[in-house]
Amino acid sequence: MFGNRIVGYATGPRMTARLAVAALEDAVARRGNVAGCIVHSDRGSQFRARRFRKALRRHQLVGSMGRVGAAGDNAAMESFFSTLQTNVLDSRRWETRTQLRLAIIHWIEATYNRRRRQRRLGKLSPVAFEDIMRSAVALAA
Repeated sequence: MFGNRIVGYATGPRMTARLAVAALEDAVARRGNVAGCIVHSDRGSQFRARRFRKALRRHQLVGSMGRVGAAGDNAAMESFFSTLQTNVLDSRRWETRTQLRLAIIHWIEATYNRRRRQRRLGKLSPVAFEDIMRSAVALAA
């Protein structure tokens, strides 16, 4: 949430615990030392699964789940998925899942994280915002 950057993701035909763990592992691989970070999710069965909880413990992550019926808890991700649907999924008819998967990955990596400016970040992209903040922290240290 700090910089609105999508740090880990996985794609698949169904939302399963295996897919959720793959996304978590992707985020850990990209970020490195993540011990103590909070992983917030809704109450989907994939996030309550033993496999997912075990992955959280393995990486010393703190699991957090939204309350039942509290739509605001996941507002950031719902907004992201709405933007993804508008900009990628609904932009054309996709012949194969592979084409769609590659388009989603390209949009996240090249557009959303690097070029899409966000008002909450002072009209910076998530990557630019994190770079500035990382530099500021380094100078303060």
